[in-house]
Amino acid sequence: MKKTALTLLTACLGGIVAVGAYKVFENRGESSIEDKQNVKFVSYGENSRMVGSAGDVDFTSAAAMVTPGVVHIKTTYTSTSRGQQYSPFGDMFDDFFGGRGGGGRSRQPQRASGSGVIVTPDGYIVTNNHVVEDADEIQVVLNDKRSFKGKLIGRDPNTDLALIKIDGKELPFVKYGNSDNVKVGEWVLAVGNPFNLTSTVTAGIISAKARNIGILTNQEDPDARPIEAFIQTDAAINPGNSGGALVNTNGELVGINAAIASQTGAYEGYGFAIPVNLAKKVINDILNFGTVQRGYLGIQFNENNAELAEKKGLKTINGVYVESVSVGGAAEAAGIKTGDLITKIEGNSITSGSDLQEQIGLHRPGDAVNLTVLRNGAEKVYKVVLKNAENTATLVKATSSATFDALGAKFSPLNDAEKHKYKVQGGVKISALKENGILSQYDIQQGFVITRVNGKAVSSEEDVKAALNNSRNGMVNLEGIYPDEPSSRYSFSFPAAK
Repeated sequence: MKKTALTLLTACLGGIVAVGAYKVFENRGESSIEDKQNVKFVSYGENSRMVGSAGDVDFTSAAAMVTPGVVHIKTTYTSTSRGQQYSPFGDMFDDFFGGRGGGGRSRQPQRASGSGVIVTPDGYIVTNNHVVEDADEIQVVLNDKRSFKGKLIGRDPNTDLALIKIDGKELPFVKYGNSDNVKVGEWVLAVGNPFNLTSTVTAGIISAKARNIGILTNQEDPDARPIEAFIQTDAAINPGNSGGALVNTNGELVGINAAIASQTGAYEGYGFAIPVNLAKKVINDILNFGTVQRGYLGIQFNENNAELAEKKGLKTINGVYVESVSVGGAAEAAGIKTGDLITKIEGNSITSGSDLQEQIGLHRPGDAVNLTVLRNGAEKVYKVVLKNAENTATLVKATSSATFDALGAKFSPLNDAEKHKYKVQGGVKISALKENGILSQYDIQQGFVITRVNGKAVSSEEDVKAALNNSRNGMVNLEGIYPDEPSSRYSFSFPAAK
């Protein structure tokens, strides 16, 4: 009896194995990519859920956390020549940046608006430089409709960031995240005030990182050294979102919304935000030093690609290729040479010029950074002590920003033809004036060429800022010429602003 039962059980098991094997091999010739991928998910079980790095796809908590800390910024301008000033953003972004048009010669107050992010409970707010640049008045309206007068603490056109302050206590604020940790495909929220629609939240994903879109390049100022390493997102961003928050699903700030790529001035699927890690560094510099402390490598470079790699005999298409090394610069002092390929900075992979600019932009003069360099097929790490624009490793003195802003002017450097025509070695031309600025009050006209500030020769806007620190006895002295009478020299003195 037992023998019969055992035989029957063996036969049944054999049949099951045979049928299973047939099913396994039945459709082997029709295998597809989808079939192969589905195999991986079988082990999770029917009721299992996969949760990505962004967490559950639920934005309600993040929106509730962030919305109170994003403000509506309203600015007023009384400039009679604002429309004549150079804007690095061009017509494509004009509507997005507040629609300040309407003819720069009008004497009627012009108004614009944008967004900002409260980052401290006592009222420090991060926004875009272009939102508050040259503003006569800044009004900050909170999510709960309270209104405050904003004070400009400092701004940085090279990163399009600005810091303003309102007098408040225990204000809602947005917690910093880490923009280095965001991943392409991760969910994010854009919070701001598009079209004056306050406290608007939109959702999307991170589309790309380290984008350079060329909007901060100032063709009239060759000394400008912008940093563009934008986070690209498809979260809907529209006019008025400038300076607003880009946050992850934990409600952490990962970027400051800054621009859109659009042929109409409205959202077309491409938005760009300044990485919060870069913003943190710039804002801390403004707060602690009164000016942005920029560290420089002292190199000219080209982005590596397949064509360049083949031409130069490189073994990788990543990194940036060192075309030349500045004499006396940080790279030269560390031993970096022309022909080197920089592949990493502080262990972070460098795949583009934007990557390099962002990583160096996180440091100050005097900081030592480790550069991984590929030379003749061998990899080596160099410790580079960054320098400032004057080629020293010390922090730069804070510009007398109050005096510079009080001048009420926009400056552009002279080109070689103008220098030859006016018979000067250098100088900056006043390209626009505000009617209530110091220069207008002293009847200095647009077009006047300033050659010296406080006895120091100037050739760029940065030179003017630096020279203002040399004011003696609280007085500022300007020397220059008018283009239509270059043989006549003019000098003006006035009290420095406080």
